[in-house]
Amino acid sequence: MIADFGLRILDLTVLQRKHSVIPESYRLQVRQYLKYIGLSGGRRWATGFTLMEILIAIAILAIVVTTALASFNAVFSTTEVLDDGAHLYEMANTCMKRIVLDLASMHINQRPLYKPPEFDQPPDPYRLIATADETGGTGFAQNIRFTSRAHLPFEKSDGKGIVEIVYYFQTAKDGYLELRRADNAYPFPEFEKKATDPILCKYVKSLSFKFYDTDGIEFDVWDSDSDESGYATPTAIAVKLELAKNAEVHTFETMVSLPMIRERVE
Repeated sequence: MIADFGLRILDLTVLQRKHSVIPESYRLQVRQYLKYIGLSGGRRWATGFTLMEILIAIAILAIVVTTALASFNAVFSTTEVLDDGAHLYEMANTCMKRIVLDLASMHINQRPLYKPPEFDQPPDPYRLIATADETGGTGFAQNIRFTSRAHLPFEKSDGKGIVEIVYYFQTAKDGYLELRRADNAYPFPEFEKKATDPILCKYVKSLSFKFYDTDGIEFDVWDSDSDESGYATPTAIAVKLELAKNAEVHTFETMVSLPMIRERVE
């Protein structure tokens, strides 16, 4: 049947060349054949994809792949940030616990054992001194110095007694600040930085202390051997630690009430 229709289409083509009028019976048979094989009106019904459809499909695939890759990248970046944040929180927690323990174990000389130093006398070996420093453009209570019973026996020591504790900063090779802790047993030597001093915390942006007297007045600095403080010690110390790796800043704060205080001399 298909072959017969094919012959009839060929005959129709010949007739078109010879005659201007083609019998309607031929036209009807040709239309039936075209409909049978999937053609209509001389046009072939699309059984595949056009170039435009292929280009649109490629564009849609590119959008989907790009979105998927962006999502994966965002997930991995978020995971990295969360890992860094967890590491900073753990490090800050350990650091703050150490600072709280050191301050809560602070040792001071009480009156009448303590006497304000005269002009030519050496300072009190158990004094508390904290000065402000503008390292890195932020307010650091750097080189805070006090004595405490919270000794860390890294070197040959029985781990007992009163020690001098100094917090200070050093710049690491990666450019970030490190908080170090010096721990010296009595008799307290002149302070100097040592490579063996343990690192309390890395990626430090700032470490600040606020000191409160018996009236609750806040001070940024303190010197228990100074007339300005009335030769007294604070009743409480607030600690604020800021860690920053890359652009994100993490802040940690706490307050320590001192178990021993020396009141102001009027």
